[in-house]
Amino acid sequence: MTTHGDSATRSGAPAVAARSGSATGDDDRPATSAEGLPAALVDLRAAIGAARFPLALPSAEPARRTATGLTDQLDDYLLPRLARLDAPLLVVVGGSTGAGKSTLVNSLVQARVSAAGVLRPTTRSPVLVCNPADSAWFRQGELLPGLTRTNEPSDKPGTLHLVTAPALPAGLAFLDAPDIDSVVDANRALAGQLLAAADLWLFVTTAARYADAVPWELLRSARARGTAIAMVLDRVPPEAADEIAAHLSEMLAAQDLGAAPLFVLPETWVDGQGLLPDRVTAPLGAWFGRLAADAEARSAVVRQTLDGAIGALHPTVDALADAADEQVAAADALDERVRAAYRAAERTVDHGLKDGRLLRGEVLARWQEFVGTGEFFRTLEARIGRLRDRMVAAVTGRPAPAAELRTAIESQLVTLLRGVATEAAENAYTGWKAHPAGAALLEPELAHASADFAERAERMVRDWQRGVLELVRAEGGDRRFVARTAAYAVNATGLAVMIAVFASTAFIPTGLEVATGAGTTVAAQAVLQAIFGDQAVRNLASKAREDLLDRVTTLLAEEAARFLDRTGAARPAAETGGTLRRAAVEVEKARHRSGLSGAAGAALPAADQDGGR
Repeated sequence: MTTHGDSATRSGAPAVAARSGSATGDDDRPATSAEGLPAALVDLRAAIGAARFPLALPSAEPARRTATGLTDQLDDYLLPRLARLDAPLLVVVGGSTGAGKSTLVNSLVQARVSAAGVLRPTTRSPVLVCNPADSAWFRQGELLPGLTRTNEPSDKPGTLHLVTAPALPAGLAFLDAPDIDSVVDANRALAGQLLAAADLWLFVTTAARYADAVPWELLRSARARGTAIAMVLDRVPPEAADEIAAHLSEMLAAQDLGAAPLFVLPETWVDGQGLLPDRVTAPLGAWFGRLAADAEARSAVVRQTLDGAIGALHPTVDALADAADEQVAAADALDERVRAAYRAAERTVDHGLKDGRLLRGEVLARWQEFVGTGEFFRTLEARIGRLRDRMVAAVTGRPAPAAELRTAIESQLVTLLRGVATEAAENAYTGWKAHPAGAALLEPELAHASADFAERAERMVRDWQRGVLELVRAEGGDRRFVARTAAYAVNATGLAVMIAVFASTAFIPTGLEVATGAGTTVAAQAVLQAIFGDQAVRNLASKAREDLLDRVTTLLAEEAARFLDRTGAARPAAETGGTLRRAAVEVEKARHRSGLSGAAGAALPAADQDGGR
C-alpha cells in the first residue's frame, strides 16, 4: 500500500526560456497556423521519412532512432497541435517505476481510471483521462494518431485507453504514461513517444529516486525543446521534506530547470479506493484547476511548448543530415576500395601484355612449332611472292599446331586473368573488412573470384580471338594476299597478331623479349609486315590490344559489381543531407513568420506557497 504524509509546494514558472510578446495570441498577432509552417513541417516530415541509414556506422543507429523520434513527434504532436491550438491542454504524467503516477492521476480526477499496484510494470497501455466535453478531440485520433483508441484497458501494444472523468475540468487532460525506466523495452519507447507529445510534462519521482539518471536525461531533453515542465516529488518523509526539496531544487537549478514548479507530496496512506487524501493532493489539484480555468494561460503553454519543439528541430535535423552525409561518404569510400583493387588488376594485365611473360612456356613452344624453321623467315623477306605456298606447306596435313597455339594463347591469358581476379577480390575483401560498414556487407564468397570466373574468362578470350580474326579480315580485305589465301591466311595472320599483342612495345624487340621468345616477336613482325606493311602492322597490333583490354575491363567490372551492387543497394541518396538541411531551414523561417516564436514564457500559474501544510 502506498504511503504518503503532508505536502509542500514551491512556486515557479515553466522551465522554458522567457520569450517576448503576448501570451494570449491576440488578434493582431500573425496566425500561428499560418500557411507556411504546416507546409514546411510536412516537407520536413517527408525528407526525414526518406532518409536511410543502412550502412553499419557508429552514427547509424542513433540516426535511425533520431529519425523515428522526429517522425513520431511530427505526426503525434506538432502537426495536429499546430492545426488545433485551441484543443485541450495535454498533461503527460511521466516518471520512474513505482513513483506513484497512476495513484496520483486517480487522486487528481477522483476516480480509479488507471491501474495502480505493487506489480511492475503496472501501466501496460497508456491511459488518457479527460472531461466528457473534451473526449471528441482525443477520440478523433489527430493527436497520437498511431495509437488505437479503446474504451477498456488493453495489453495490446499501440493502444490508448480513453477514460472520461467529470471531476476533471474541461480544457485539461492527463495521460498516464508507462514507466520511463520500465524493464519492458516497448514500454520505455512508448513513454518517450508520449512525453514528446505533451503540452506540459508532469514528472513524478520519489524521495528515494529523484537523483536517478534516466529522469534527468529526459528532463534535459525537455528543457532543450522548451517544453513546459512541472515536478512532483512523491513519498517524502515529513522530517526530511525540507532537506530533500532543497536538494532537488539545487539539482533543477543546475540543469537550468529551476523555474519548474515543484510539488512535494509526503508519505501517507491511500484510502479504500486507492486514492490519496484530499489534503495531500489539494495544492496540486488547485494549481491544475487554475490552469484549466485560464484559457489564456493554457494557450500560452501550448504555444511556448510548440514553439520550443519546432525550434529544436533545426539542430537535430542538422545532426541527422551529418549522419546521412557520413553514409554517402562511407559508401563512396567502400566503392573506391573496390575500384582501386580492380584497377590494379587491369594494370597487371596491361603490364603482362608488355613484359613478355605471356610469351614464355607453352605459347612459345606452340608458336615455334607453328611457324616452322628459321629458314622460313630468312627467305620470307626475299620471296614474298612465295609466302602462300610456303605457309600452306607448313601446315598441310598438320592442323593441330595452329589449334594448339590458339589454345595455348587462351590458356595463358585465362591463367593471368584468374590470378588478377583472385588478387583483386582478396584486396577488395580486405579493404572492406577493415571498414565497419564494409565488414557488415561481406559474405565469405566475396574473398575469392566468382565460381564461374574461369568459364567467363575463357569465353571472353575466345571472343577476343574471333575478334582478332575479324579485324584481320577487315584490315586485309583489299589485299590480294588475304583474298588469295582465304581462311588459312586469316587464321595464321590472326595468330601472329595475337603473339604480337603479347609484346606490345610497338614491335621494337627488347632484350627481354628476344631472350624470352627467342626471336618470337621479330618473327611475328616479319610475317605481318610482309603481308600488311609496317604501319598496318602497328595498327593491327594496337587495335587488337585495345580490344583485349576493353574486354578485360568489362570482365573485371563484372567481378567488382559483386561488391558494388551491395553498396548500391545500401547507398542512401547523395542529396539526402542537403534535402534535410534545406527543409529544416524552411521550417525555421516559417516558424519566425508564424508568430509562434513570440510566445511568452511565464505561462504556468504560481503554485500554492502553503502547499496544504
